[in-house]
Amino acid sequence: MFLHGGWDHILGNMLFLAIFGKNVEDAFGQLTYLVFYFAGGFAAMMTQTAMTPLFGTAQDARVPELGASGAIAAVLGAYFLLYPASRVLTWIFPIFLVRIPAWIFLGAWFLYQLIEADFGLFNAHANGGGVAFFAHVGGFIFGLAAAWLLARAGRAAPSERWRSMA
Repeated sequence: MFLHGGWDHILGNMLFLAIFGKNVEDAFGQLTYLVFYFAGGFAAMMTQTAMTPLFGTAQDARVPELGASGAIAAVLGAYFLLYPASRVLTWIFPIFLVRIPAWIFLGAWFLYQLIEADFGLFNAHANGGGVAFFAHVGGFIFGLAAAWLLARAGRAAPSERWRSMA
């Protein structure tokens, strides 16, 4: 989770973490968030590791898994559950910015990861190859499940500021 494939990789990850991470940390508390983040990265890595030999090739299994994307995907899953009505400033190609509900933005992001995970395994050169899309899928699902369990146990809740805006 601490190695990345290049500057675009780490900067993309940090952009998503900066946008979504602080609110999830506020909902969980610092220590729970830290444990959640590392557990999300581990769950993401295990998902990619399990899916590659099942559906990929021996060549696919030799590609190293780098980056914090899976852990950040867990953060996105938690945000999806905790703050679905918050609005995300989004760039719509080619030139305009709009604010859309987080559940739409993150739902579309998740569907894209799910579709690319499938194509990435059946075509190792999809999107240039080497992207662990199943790590993103596994991390997101872990984040949903963990946030649901923590909220149900009373250990995670959106701040009052967000509840009043929804």
